[in-house]
Amino acid sequence: MKNSSLTWLVAEREISSKLRSKAFLISTGILLLIALAGVLIGGFSSKSPTPDAVAATSQTAQIVKALPNVKVTEVADRAEAEKVVKSGDVVAAVLPADDPTGVVILAKDQAPQSLVMGLSKAPHVEILEPASTNPLVRYLVAIGFGVVFLMAASTFGSTIAQSVVEEKQTRVVELLISAIPTRVLLAGKVLGNTILAMAQIILLAAIAVVGLIVTGQNEVLAGIGAPVLWFAVFFLFGFILLASLYSGAAAMVSRQEDIGSTTMPLMMLVMAPYILVIVFNDNPLVMTILSYIPFSAPVAMPVRLFVGEAQWWEPLLSLVILLVSCVGAILVGAKIYENSLLRMGSRVKLREALRG
Repeated sequence: MKNSSLTWLVAEREISSKLRSKAFLISTGILLLIALAGVLIGGFSSKSPTPDAVAATSQTAQIVKALPNVKVTEVADRAEAEKVVKSGDVVAAVLPADDPTGVVILAKDQAPQSLVMGLSKAPHVEILEPASTNPLVRYLVAIGFGVVFLMAASTFGSTIAQSVVEEKQTRVVELLISAIPTRVLLAGKVLGNTILAMAQIILLAAIAVVGLIVTGQNEVLAGIGAPVLWFAVFFLFGFILLASLYSGAAAMVSRQEDIGSTTMPLMMLVMAPYILVIVFNDNPLVMTILSYIPFSAPVAMPVRLFVGEAQWWEPLLSLVILLVSCVGAILVGAKIYENSLLRMGSRVKLREALRG
């Protein structure tokens, strides 16, 4: 068989084994439910509260309409205004008056503080650097991209590592490489898990779209479309980079309990984007630097695209850097994997695995 056919054969084996695993299916379902709940909660919490009904005459209607979160009910005179206020149809009424403020507020039993504050005289404010997006929405988007990257990369990375060590422990790998070249076996493992990881990303994107539509966040949906596509592209190559390194690191040990010692540095590289992007999501300089580092670019660059801080050429340059890093990781991971796979017993040192 050709190497391409053998690669697909190994990939199909990886995919079918995961789809038969109840633990994998349950964890995937929980992840999707958490994502949907997060989008819905974020959407409902970011919505404006129900507008307050306020009565106003033709003379004061324009003043009241300029206030935020207010619905104006026009009345003819003071008598009608008192009637709707006493009946509870409106929270208050704003009428013209002969005093410095020019208006008087009629309330039923207590003064509506938000209305009083809104009508108070205040100096004109000029914003020199207006925020391009709502800080809460920006924070939620950063968390969303970070959590998806962290969960998918760590979950599938650990799965690949466990699969490699299990095959070494049971000596199945000796039978496999007698029929399949070592690098083809590695390529199949990476391909199969990449397909599963991308399927999860597509499902999460679909759930996010549904959640945004349900919560009426059409503006966010329109603005997040391109960043989500870029995230999928960056995630694809970022995951291949990590999967190659996870496979190589796992091949250096022969027992499941030793996996943590070799994959811990990779786990830190997976967690770094989540932590740094969340902490520095509102720091343009740090976010710019993170968007060019291969391990954090899949999260940082889409966030910058969403808030409009990245130029059109920046994601292209960042993607080129990621692709070069991906090729380097594949070569290093394949060499370690090939030189360590048949070495049983104690942990293989990194220098020995690279030297062969």
